[in-house]
Amino acid sequence: MQPLNRYSILCVILFAHTVAAMDDGITQSRQNAITRTVEIVSPAVVGINVTEIREYRDPLSNLFGNDPFFRQFFGNRNYQQEVKGLGSGFLISPDGYILTNDHVAGNAKEITVTMTNGEKYPAELVGTDQVTDVALLKVKGSNFPHVKLGNSDDVVIGEWAIAFGNPFGLFDNIDKPIVTVGVVSAKGMNLNVDISRSYRGLIQTDAVINSGNSGGPLVNSEGEVIGINTLIYTAGVSQASIGYGFALPINRVKTVFAELKAKGKVERNFWTGMEVQPVDVRIAKYFGLTKAEGVIISDVKAGSPAEKSGLKVGDIILEANGDRIVDENRIVAVIRELRPGDLLKVKVYREKKMLDFTVALEKRQ
Repeated sequence: MQPLNRYSILCVILFAHTVAAMDDGITQSRQNAITRTVEIVSPAVVGINVTEIREYRDPLSNLFGNDPFFRQFFGNRNYQQEVKGLGSGFLISPDGYILTNDHVAGNAKEITVTMTNGEKYPAELVGTDQVTDVALLKVKGSNFPHVKLGNSDDVVIGEWAIAFGNPFGLFDNIDKPIVTVGVVSAKGMNLNVDISRSYRGLIQTDAVINSGNSGGPLVNSEGEVIGINTLIYTAGVSQASIGYGFALPINRVKTVFAELKAKGKVERNFWTGMEVQPVDVRIAKYFGLTKAEGVIISDVKAGSPAEKSGLKVGDIILEANGDRIVDENRIVAVIRELRPGDLLKVKVYREKKMLDFTVALEKRQ
């Protein structure tokens, strides 16, 4: 074999540099807004494992109460059981505050948080709000990676949406969040899926969200959190996503974060002083409405905020704080989120006219 001359060696070196440059170019061409966002946000996403104590009551115990005569035959068949659960969350500050869902960690006895570096921390439940389904956790430490909270009011339908989380506990296998990508499909969605919670103004996305994603961040292509992944539509009894996921808008979360941090709860001890019932076809026809929508005020308490605002029995509420009121569930959801001192602005149909009223909510005595 002939030894390589100086020219051949130069050609080999140039070829190697060319190949390396092509590889770098290909690698660079694969980088985009989504991959950059994933790189920025991932370190701040955490897996959450919880232990709850749930009490199970025997239905027969309600028949006999605590009667010792019957207990000698049937015994005490009520019992408590430890239940394990999992979910997702994300760090929002360098000193270890974490946002997640109330239904993930709100009733937890023990909470363990797993970071993307594999480290595990016991977490404290700082505060939780069942109504908005938001919980605030805290781990001890400093200099934690954390996300930037965006503005969910500026969300654009059709823009990229990136969901991070711990579906089916897969985070624990690799100590990394699972990432799915889609678009914002809709916003301002109102769902009546839980009587104890108010799911209003939700962001809908087709980024795949599965069981265990709850509490994780929904992020835009600029790396800003626009929502907390919270609900999915499933096929039958399956827990698998069929392409419809819903996130709490982050602006709504911001309104409860400060209270949870300061007080551990959100103060909702107020009253309106009015009672309502649904508008059915008969009522709609009697009052000359074209649709059986809204709620009719059936009682107004003397001296109540409702009375002070000028509302009367027989008024039909068709809108409350900007939300169209189609039934009793909708107005309950709107009012449930409010606090003492807040204003409830309603559009009312009275004597074939549309009128506006503002109810200043007062603390319940």
